[in-house]
Amino acid sequence: MVTGILTAVVLVGVTGLIIGLLLGVASIKFKVEVDEKEEAVLAALPGNNCGGCGYPGCSGLAHAIACGEAKVNQCPVGGESVGAKIAGIMGVEAESSDRQVAFVRCQGDCDKTRTDYDYSGVEDCRMLSFVPNGGPKSCNHGCLGFGSCADVCPFDAIHVVNGVAVVDKEKCKACGKCVDVCPKHLITLIPYNTEYMVSCSSKDKGPVVIKACDVGCVGCMMCMKNCPSEAITMDGTLAVIDPHKCTGCGTCIEKCPKKAIVKA
Repeated sequence: MVTGILTAVVLVGVTGLIIGLLLGVASIKFKVEVDEKEEAVLAALPGNNCGGCGYPGCSGLAHAIACGEAKVNQCPVGGESVGAKIAGIMGVEAESSDRQVAFVRCQGDCDKTRTDYDYSGVEDCRMLSFVPNGGPKSCNHGCLGFGSCADVCPFDAIHVVNGVAVVDKEKCKACGKCVDVCPKHLITLIPYNTEYMVSCSSKDKGPVVIKACDVGCVGCMMCMKNCPSEAITMDGTLAVIDPHKCTGCGTCIEKCPKKAIVKA
């Protein structure tokens, strides 16, 4: 009986030794080399995994930066401070970049726009493409107000106020998720220090806009004609301000008869 027990112990010990040796050999043979710079870059990134950089999470961006496939300041959440830190890790000069924020090109809230019918159904902007006129509001280009953009924002920077989405530019990190989810394509990224923007996306003719919304751009071109820096052009019947040319004089906001231009 004692001999049987000793034999069993020896067999278990030998088996464990063999398995240990095999695992040791396997760990050496299949060892994955770790890029120290990639690990350092990943540690420097904020870890939000928002995808705003264009890569699948922070690990994807860290790998791309380490391989020289992405810019050191490509993380929109980290901004210049993180970009400078990563530049130090990579041993390159940090490129200057303007902070970006999201802007909703619509101010047609419940008080300023009309509705064609009462809607009762799924409160998801993406689903309203299946209902008449793309939603109950008379303006077929305006914010639907059901907050799909707010739902996907990982920074609590968007809230629906009186039927229209509003961005808190201090909280916004320009990850771009709201831009992608808006079915009306109303949200765009603009420089943080932008002075004025046309808060309308409708390209309908003036009479149609007037019937639908009190603050829609009617294409009168008064803003463009009076802009001293030639920062305003027309996209069909819709005025568009170039934030890089705008000097912030405020002439456009004074001349707009429909108050479609707002402080960004």
